[in-house]
Amino acid sequence: MVKTKSPKYCCQKQPNRLPRAFVLLDGRRHYLGEHGTPESLQAYHRALAEWNAAGQRSEVARCQITVMEVLAHFWKHCETYYRRLDGTQTSEVENFRQAIRPLKQLYGLTKAIDFGPKALKAVRERMIEVNWCRRNVNTQINRIKHVFKWAVAQELVPPSVHQGLVCVEALKSGRCEARESEPVRPVADPVIEAVKPFVSRQVWALIQMQRLTGARAGELVRLRAVDIDANGDIWSYSPLSHKNAHHGHRRTIFFGPQAQQVLRPFMAERAIHAFLFSPLEAQRERAAQTDVHRRPSQKPTRRKTDRAVGACYTVESYRRAIARACDEAFPHPDEKLRRRYCENGGLETRRSLWARLTEQQRAELRAWQSQNRWNPHQLRHTAATSIRKLFGIEAAQVMLGHSRLDTTELYAERNMSHAVEIATRAG
Repeated sequence: MVKTKSPKYCCQKQPNRLPRAFVLLDGRRHYLGEHGTPESLQAYHRALAEWNAAGQRSEVARCQITVMEVLAHFWKHCETYYRRLDGTQTSEVENFRQAIRPLKQLYGLTKAIDFGPKALKAVRERMIEVNWCRRNVNTQINRIKHVFKWAVAQELVPPSVHQGLVCVEALKSGRCEARESEPVRPVADPVIEAVKPFVSRQVWALIQMQRLTGARAGELVRLRAVDIDANGDIWSYSPLSHKNAHHGHRRTIFFGPQAQQVLRPFMAERAIHAFLFSPLEAQRERAAQTDVHRRPSQKPTRRKTDRAVGACYTVESYRRAIARACDEAFPHPDEKLRRRYCENGGLETRRSLWARLTEQQRAELRAWQSQNRWNPHQLRHTAATSIRKLFGIEAAQVMLGHSRLDTTELYAERNMSHAVEIATRAG
């Protein structure tokens, strides 16, 4: 970052009068009193400190700042603030990116001081138009309010801007046009097993670990042998970075015999500081398997990829691997549509093919994918439901690492067979 020179403490000489001190901020003179006095020097340092705290903008300049400029300032804060203990960015950065996208499209060049409740409602309507569900719209609108709250604290905008936005109430169920989201359901074991032939052994190991432990995907994708306490019959793992680490909560994940059996092959074949589940290793194994089945007359070829392969999976890359496996395990019945979109490889290629589909084809494909795809978060619900059925709701709370029991209720579905049995006996 380029350092800018601080505005100087200047002197204005005038005939038959004492010289006045001033500082030049944003092209305007701010007079400080008699030059050379302790009072004027104190006023200079105070004005300079306030100017720096406000992003090197004076009061007049802050009235002219646009929404785009506010977002630019906030984004610098966002990239440095939302980080885990190991320095990597949290998913909140991407969440804010999605929230501010419609805001930039509609009001990027608008003065921030003119952005009020009606403008925020217009941004909300845009979110509804692109088919975001009601809960997601409310969450993203709250993130936009947070951006302006932060801007008020930095004195980029006056407090009245944020106060006006706070008055916009959240959308209520059944009283708005936004669609309701489907509740997250556990995945049945046969559906999980169906994707096994279409994922790498690294992804399949992650699926098994989530199914057995109920851990979050983000807690497992960066797992290393050095992080595991293998002393005793039950292994344990306390990730430094997890969802509630910034609240000071400690998270411990326990690995039983079945989970240990999944981990042992990966722990034996790599250094203790290396990530256990590597997409780069999976890519090399897939390429080697392709060469084995290649005819002798064919030369080995390597398809150029449009993605950078890292040393460990991210939650997003892990989710995409499962989504692609679901497309292959449960293929779309329309062979033409399947060949045109579902069976093509790279992410950029799939995006370009998606743009060529008609609206009817997109709607048909979305409906099919929503019915036949599942994601890593559902495995956490699957594990929670199984644990609750065998050991009760409190055991599920401990395994999932929830601080509140009502949160576990959202994950672990009730065993309705007990209710059927009671109804049968009670009549």
